[in-house]
Amino acid sequence: MTGAPPSYCFVALPPRTTKGHILFGKNSARQRDEVQEVLYVPSRSHEAGSKVQCTYLAIDQAAKTHSVILSKPAWMWGAEMGANDYGVCIGNVDVITKQAADDASLLLGADLVRLGLERGTSAKEALDVITSLLEEHGQGGSIFQAGGQGFHSAFLIVDRAEAWILETVGKFWAAEKISDGVRYICNHLSLKTHIDLEHPELQNHAQGQGWWNGDEEFNFSEVFSEHEDGDDCLGKKAEENQEELMTVESMINILRNKSSGICVDTDTFLTAASAVSVLPKDDKWPCIHFLTGTPDPSRSVFKPFIFVDNVKDVPMVQSSCVGDNICDHDHSQWKHELYEAHQCAISLMDKDKEEGDQLHNTMLGLEKQGLDAMEDLLSSPNALDPSEVADLFYDCVDTEIKFYK
Repeated sequence: MTGAPPSYCFVALPPRTTKGHILFGKNSARQRDEVQEVLYVPSRSHEAGSKVQCTYLAIDQAAKTHSVILSKPAWMWGAEMGANDYGVCIGNVDVITKQAADDASLLLGADLVRLGLERGTSAKEALDVITSLLEEHGQGGSIFQAGGQGFHSAFLIVDRAEAWILETVGKFWAAEKISDGVRYICNHLSLKTHIDLEHPELQNHAQGQGWWNGDEEFNFSEVFSEHEDGDDCLGKKAEENQEELMTVESMINILRNKSSGICVDTDTFLTAASAVSVLPKDDKWPCIHFLTGTPDPSRSVFKPFIFVDNVKDVPMVQSSCVGDNICDHDHSQWKHELYEAHQCAISLMDKDKEEGDQLHNTMLGLEKQGLDAMEDLLSSPNALDPSEVADLFYDCVDTEIKFYK
């Protein structure tokens, strides 16, 4: 298989958002038959000298890892997107550059997403984690379970205060800090002449490869992109109303937009899962993360998750391979309960328009209840009672499955 899955990831910061919140959203395009699970991993302490087995490579484990919620291909250790209990969100997309991707079994971009979340308490700290691991171990290996092509990685790293775009070429990298407005990343390099941080040998590497003469202004995407024509990430198509403030609902609608190409549905790739996070500036309010756990956001339910103590486990969105185990079996065994119920619902929508429309409206009504409840929570003068939301994601998934039945 050739070609990078056309995933999209974006962030909206004040003044382009309502109530001063930061919004993060991502669609994860994967092979059509690949299942993506939602996995909560609580904070853990680890013995000195212990290792963590990533998708292909075992590396030194951190002394402590943070609690994370991950949306991830079932066969991978790493994640396409996720968040941690410090309010850090990270999304990854695959990029093609002039430099061939390494096919050795190194760290995947998805592994770096999870490692950044498990070890970073802020967006900047997560960026430092990722770049340090990238320089130490390199990136490489197929992003497809059946093997094949590998890619370089771009990351969007966000917290309650700021965002960073990190784009990589092998072990080399460049990063830009984003403090306001709306920015996207996709399968094209997007960083240009404004670079806030970079690998110390980045420009020497580019010059040594003959891709930059050293005299012209250094433009990262122009120097390293394979093609010259396309670094807009469809952002202008998605952000149709430039003057309107972004909300959770408008971000969800962007992720559902098939006409723009952001919601992917082709013979090869499908948007396998989606996520939207709202990150209030004031940490007296919780960050809220909405995840589908199912493919095609235009026909999925975004369900809220909040980090608190004693989060209830949700086996209905986990494949048979959970925790630190790596899957090595066929796709049929990866289908968790929510995925199978959702596939039945999709089949009904395709076969019977009247019943399908009725079910779809029920799904949207269920989602609206969750969105309204989370809006009320963020507007309430009362502090959050953790016990009231420990079962939140479990209850939403359970209710969704019951509607499908």
